[in-house]
Amino acid sequence: MIGRLNHVAIAVRNLEASTAVYRNTLGAKVTAPDTLPEHGVTVVFVELPNTKIELLQPHGANSPIAKFLEKNPDGGIHHVCYEVDDIIAARDRLKADGARVLGDGEPKIGAHGKPVLFLHPKDFCGTLVELEQA
Repeated sequence: MIGRLNHVAIAVRNLEASTAVYRNTLGAKVTAPDTLPEHGVTVVFVELPNTKIELLQPHGANSPIAKFLEKNPDGGIHHVCYEVDDIIAARDRLKADGARVLGDGEPKIGAHGKPVLFLHPKDFCGTLVELEQA
C-alpha cells in the first residue's frame, strides 16, 4: 500500500536558523518558507536526491508543533510521510485493520497541495505517520 518515503519532518523552534544549518553547513537546496495556518505551521523543505526533510516551525497559538516543542524543547523528528496512490482506499483499509486516523478522518490539503492524513503513533511503533496522495 505505501509507496516511497516522501519526507521526514523535524520540529524546530527557529526556522531561519535551522534552514541556515541545512543550506549553509550541509550545502542543501532549501525551499522558501510556506505558512499553512490550517495546519498551524510554517514549513521549508530541504530537497535531497532521494527524499525531502521538512522543517516545521509553530504558527499560531494552537499549533501542534508548539505542543510537541513543549515536550521536546530541542526539537526533533515529528513524523514520517509516505506516499499512497489512493488516500481514501488507504484510509479505509487501515481503519478496517484497526488503525486510528487522526482528526475527523477526512484528508486535508498538505504543504505539497495534495491530500494528507495522519495516523496515530501508537498504531505505528510510536511514530506519527502522514500519508500523502502521490
